[in-house]
Amino acid sequence: MSFKHVVIGGGTGYIGSCITKALKNLNIKTTVISRMPGPQRISWLDIEKNGLPDDTTAVINVAGQNILDFTKIWSPELKMDIVCSRVNTTKNLVKAMTLNSQVRVFVTISGVAYYPPDGKEYTEYDNCEKYDFLSELCHDWEAAAILPKDCSIRQVTIRSGVVLGRTGGMIKQTFLPFYFGVGGPIGNGEQYMPWIHIKDLVNLFIHAAKCDNLTGVLNGVAPEIITNVQFTKAFASSLGRPAIIPLPSFLLKLLLNEERAKIMLEGQKVIPKRVLESGFKYEYSTIKRACDQFGTLKYETEPY
Repeated sequence: MSFKHVVIGGGTGYIGSCITKALKNLNIKTTVISRMPGPQRISWLDIEKNGLPDDTTAVINVAGQNILDFTKIWSPELKMDIVCSRVNTTKNLVKAMTLNSQVRVFVTISGVAYYPPDGKEYTEYDNCEKYDFLSELCHDWEAAAILPKDCSIRQVTIRSGVVLGRTGGMIKQTFLPFYFGVGGPIGNGEQYMPWIHIKDLVNLFIHAAKCDNLTGVLNGVAPEIITNVQFTKAFASSLGRPAIIPLPSFLLKLLLNEERAKIMLEGQKVIPKRVLESGFKYEYSTIKRACDQFGTLKYETEPY
């Protein structure tokens, strides 16, 4: 598929800004939907009132309030914002796309919290029931992306694992503690940690948008299954630092609320079976290679 104009929901966030940068490097026109004004941006209100730009050929939505924003207290209000910032934005884009005949593909993000953290191995071919707030969020998020039956737009949902990259997400939050030698495993560290390097996730979004035969769910995780302890060792090794000070489960629950702490204390065993079947090539397929890329003091920017 050839792109003419890609509209990106949540394009000012970590993942969205990286997708935008990668598309621009491919000389693809982009417009970001954001709450903040700026060049090559439109607002969510613009989308509701006026629809998508007339020449839009692809839409990517990665909008959503950061669940692990530790500056925000876990509350019913924050949970509502988390839901609305994902589900409502997706619904608004679906509505806008049905009025734009040039849109050919819609790629959205979801999470591996769709799968239970029960130690079983899950692929995209497994259907799971809701089991807590986050799994219900994933179900509702994905349901919001479903297009009308008479719509010819191709739709792909990428269930992302923990996104690893120096300038955002988990690594940005933990780099200094690990660098100063006070990092360590979370809880007992035996929980699975489905992960993906930011560059591979960005490339997977572009791959999904380009491949005309791809529809449905893709697991946005690396093929290497690891635990939190294995990540801790790899990251500390890349920095040349020890990592022997664990973050106790009770303290995490006290600081974050038990419901939110589960994100870090529990993990799913997820395989990217359909991703591999689609011919996608990972650049960072092992945690060692990923950590060696962003675990350096000379690091300047994400690798595009």
